[in-house]
Amino acid sequence: MVGKNPTGTQRMEKKNKIRLNRYLALCGLGSRRKCDELIASGAIRVNNQVITEMGVRIDPDNDIVEYYNQRVEPVEQHLYILLNKPLHTVTTASDEKKRKNVLDVVNIPERIFPVGRLDFDTTGALLLTTDGKLAYLLSHPRFGVTKIYRVLLDRRIRTIDLYHLQHGIMLEGRKTAPSKAEEIRIVDNTSLLEIELHEGRNRQIRRMFDTLNYQVKKLHRAEFAGLRVDNLKPGEWRELSEDEIRSLKNLAEKHRKDVIENPHEEQQEKD
Repeated sequence: MVGKNPTGTQRMEKKNKIRLNRYLALCGLGSRRKCDELIASGAIRVNNQVITEMGVRIDPDNDIVEYYNQRVEPVEQHLYILLNKPLHTVTTASDEKKRKNVLDVVNIPERIFPVGRLDFDTTGALLLTTDGKLAYLLSHPRFGVTKIYRVLLDRRIRTIDLYHLQHGIMLEGRKTAPSKAEEIRIVDNTSLLEIELHEGRNRQIRRMFDTLNYQVKKLHRAEFAGLRVDNLKPGEWRELSEDEIRSLKNLAEKHRKDVIENPHEEQQEKD
């Protein structure tokens, strides 16, 4: 006896179904093996029916899955990208001068946006993501995210000026926070410095050196929130690892209360 061929609708329904343990893992309940244990223990219901057998498939769009009588749904999957921003690109999505932007560089279909900004003439570490909540926390001035820069000046820096960088400089009537600053190399009788900041003032690096009467010849952000671009050429990017994503989220959560208590403080970061 020849069986009937499945209809197009039946084929589509079968295609849309996934294993229950995979669905539970997507909901954040653990690994697939751990989710198998939850199923075997009787903790999972599908459409109000307890499921204990392995290999059951469900329709994630139509079936109702519960864990101890609480409905569970997949955790939204976000994208996290670290870009070594090349020279002469802007971080805004649209530019009046029609200059190339970082979204053109990454060039993926997902709608991502940069966390903070780097100006047209600055290169280096730039985080892009679809996670708006994390982007807000990391770019807020109260967050105090660690940023490490390499700065090439037009001449040798004086010891007293290095001291001022380390202890704070007055910018528009407000002193900058203390920072780590050291001369790491001498290049053709000019200073290459490494500076660590925890503030997010607009064009802060360039303005500090302008106040001290130096010209910044090159500015590169080597690190942002513990993420370095040493192994990425200008214009190259990579997705963050699970450990890196977890570390960022833990860091953001640690400072979330401070940000929430000061939600209207101006976000100015642009180096």
